[in-house]
Amino acid sequence: MISLGTAARRRVVAAVAAAFLLTACTTDEHRDAGGDPTGPPPPRPATTPSASADPVPECPASGVRIRSTGGDAAMGLRALGLELVNCADRPYQLNGYPVVWVLNEQRKPIILRVVNGAKEITSGFDQPPQPITLHKGERAVATVLWRNLVTDPTVVATAGAYLTIAPAAGQPAEEVDPHGPVDVGNTGRIGVSAWKAATT
Repeated sequence: MISLGTAARRRVVAAVAAAFLLTACTTDEHRDAGGDPTGPPPPRPATTPSASADPVPECPASGVRIRSTGGDAAMGLRALGLELVNCADRPYQLNGYPVVWVLNEQRKPIILRVVNGAKEITSGFDQPPQPITLHKGERAVATVLWRNLVTDPTVVATAGAYLTIAPAAGQPAEEVDPHGPVDVGNTGRIGVSAWKAATT
């Protein structure tokens, strides 16, 4: 009888100890799961964008995006359209010409004379600049013009590979697609029209 009672007591003590240990482990395992501020927040799960949704480009710090709208070439005259979109919530003001840089294959600037209004290159693009205020989503357009013309066989013809555009002097520039080489021959110049408000 004494031996049986001792065995029973031992089983009870072992059961109580096991329950205590189980409770302690459970508490430690879930200490931070209830929103305790002592630990770092769980990492945000990675999300995969839907294949059918087109990503919206982030608005640059300048508040505008610049892109080319395609080129046209006729009898050696090249015309590349530019579009500036105000993607910020605040109004954006323009009054002048785009600032153009032509770069070679190594992305080094090519020294060219920029003709505002393109008078020395062609006619019809010499309207003077006018003040423009663009609200969010509104656009302005301009045109870059040059001729693939070789006037002096002793001068090596120039062809740029990249084009960067700034809305105005001192503003950040963006690279745009020139839709082909900027083949200015050996004219040493490129023209640009003034910004104007886009018509719908």
